[in-house]
Amino acid sequence: MTEKDTATEKLISDAMANPSPAKSMGDPGITPLSPSHTQQNDADQVTPEPTFIVVVAIDFGTTSSGYAYAFTNEPECIHTMRRWEGGDPGVSNQKTPTTILLTPDRKFHSFGYAARDFYHDLDPSESKQWLYLEKFKMKLHTTANLSTETDLQAANGKRVKALDIFAYALAFFKEQALKELSDQTAGDFDNNDVRWVITVPAIWKMPAKQFMREAAYKSGLVSREYPEQLIIALEPEAASIYCRKLRLHQMVDLGTHNTQNGFSPTENAAAGMTQGDRYVVVDCGGGTVDLTVHQIRLPEGHLKELYKASGGPYGSIGIDFEFEKLLCRIFGQDFIDQFKIKRPAAWVDLMIAFESRKRAAAPDRTNPLNINLPFSFIDYYKKFRGHSVEHALRKSNVDFVKWSSQGMLRMSPDAMNALFKPTIDHIIQHLTDLFEKPEVSDIKFLFLVGGFAESPLLQHAVQNMLQGRSRIIIPHDVGLTILKGAVLFGLDPSVIKVRRAPLTYGVGVLNRYVEGKHPPEKLLVKDGTRWCTDVFDTFIAADQSVALGELVKRSYTPAKPSQQVIVIHVYCSERERVGFISEPGVRKCGTLRLDVSGTESTAARREIQTLMQFGDTEIRAMAVDVATARTVKASIDFLSH
Repeated sequence: MTEKDTATEKLISDAMANPSPAKSMGDPGITPLSPSHTQQNDADQVTPEPTFIVVVAIDFGTTSSGYAYAFTNEPECIHTMRRWEGGDPGVSNQKTPTTILLTPDRKFHSFGYAARDFYHDLDPSESKQWLYLEKFKMKLHTTANLSTETDLQAANGKRVKALDIFAYALAFFKEQALKELSDQTAGDFDNNDVRWVITVPAIWKMPAKQFMREAAYKSGLVSREYPEQLIIALEPEAASIYCRKLRLHQMVDLGTHNTQNGFSPTENAAAGMTQGDRYVVVDCGGGTVDLTVHQIRLPEGHLKELYKASGGPYGSIGIDFEFEKLLCRIFGQDFIDQFKIKRPAAWVDLMIAFESRKRAAAPDRTNPLNINLPFSFIDYYKKFRGHSVEHALRKSNVDFVKWSSQGMLRMSPDAMNALFKPTIDHIIQHLTDLFEKPEVSDIKFLFLVGGFAESPLLQHAVQNMLQGRSRIIIPHDVGLTILKGAVLFGLDPSVIKVRRAPLTYGVGVLNRYVEGKHPPEKLLVKDGTRWCTDVFDTFIAADQSVALGELVKRSYTPAKPSQQVIVIHVYCSERERVGFISEPGVRKCGTLRLDVSGTESTAARREIQTLMQFGDTEIRAMAVDVATARTVKASIDFLSH
């Protein structure tokens, strides 16, 4: 132990010698200790990195999903999954739609194109019994008290547990990937040789990340006993890792629209990237838009986050939602609601028809876009209203959507652009705000990635907003950028050396009451000592830089010698400075559990030293019983119960 460590230990034991009276109130005694942050030395890390033969990354998207992999002995060679059966005209099908079908008795039936096609071919009377789900990932972002009981609604209106659906989907990818690996290696591929990576939006809060991990345990992807076999990767970070390795012939510079850009095609995107360069990655997906600001440190190419991840639910499904609103204006909300429940498969068809036209929208387009209306839409509308679809269009005040005699809705380009506007406006507003932050000055490149980045309307809007301040770069295989980057991240998770904390985290403690400094309503007198209650002991502050492996140390004491479990409430806030856990905007977001059973010792006071790690994509806790040096089981739980 170094001198510094011994001093730290002494400080900790000194601080613990004056226990706070919170114990008798059923709270663990918590006294803030002075050395709160300690940089972890590599020497401290006793556990060697587990060895895997292959890294498989799953990009579980709102609208489409897929996997990619690389063998650890050939890290440069990233394989994207085999072509899927099915597929839509005008949509490249390297990924498959995030759609899932369960049988009437709620057993998994199929995923992706297979699920969609089978559901589509069912007789309408039968399809009402089957459970079909799509675009369900956003539920994890929008649910306030996410728990393992949170449910989702299938197309027929029936409800299913979200955890089951996510687990079914992950089990499907596990099976597909292992089958492909077994074919590649001409033998049965063992799941224990795989390091799995699952991508999630960077703006997701901890409960959603933990939910993904729970689904992975449930699906059998990895076991709870071996959590390090699964890494949660943040989507824009994965994209960033991939983008900084791009060769120039693998991307388009929007400013010049040429691929080479005057450099030799084998140069890196770092073609212009030099030590200390700053760039923004805008990951535009189906559900969310995620923005990350990174600085590159050469020669190793390590990345440092300059500003906490930001964004919001501004993905391309916002355009689908606007289209649905338009249909409601023309045909009536009551009809659309009924049609979705009574003819769920036809509704899915209509949205597929819209999807391919949505991709044809462009700023300079002059000819109209035609959207096929399924026969059952026309037929059901006539039964429902007693007049034709054509009549509805004529009498609605929507003049930019016409009826074409071939049974199509004919939309003017302006009408289509209007559907994009609310979503694109959100993204542009967010980018504008981000570029005004002092940490986000001198941005050399802006990488546009994710499926929605292919939209010419979005590209055009970003160009207009930036006015040449940064070069806008779009990778060629823009929809696969995250997938490939996630594989690279799985091969070397330490590539991102510094992150910014998205929230302020801490616990409630008692401090000695100081007259004039502490509010009188927080005074608690216990055994003649004056204490201030509800003090927020900050572990980490929002937007604070945290290095990978950086630890926050605290010590806790069981209230009674017989206590088996210490439960400590963890609070969080968007604000950087928090004084008390009772302040507005501070909420309880998780619990830290220390299982001290079986560590009873003769020491008069037991001290459990807790180490929390915030520099990774997930928050982790470890704990040790100081007297016996035995490991104490520690876990942080962010899901509601």
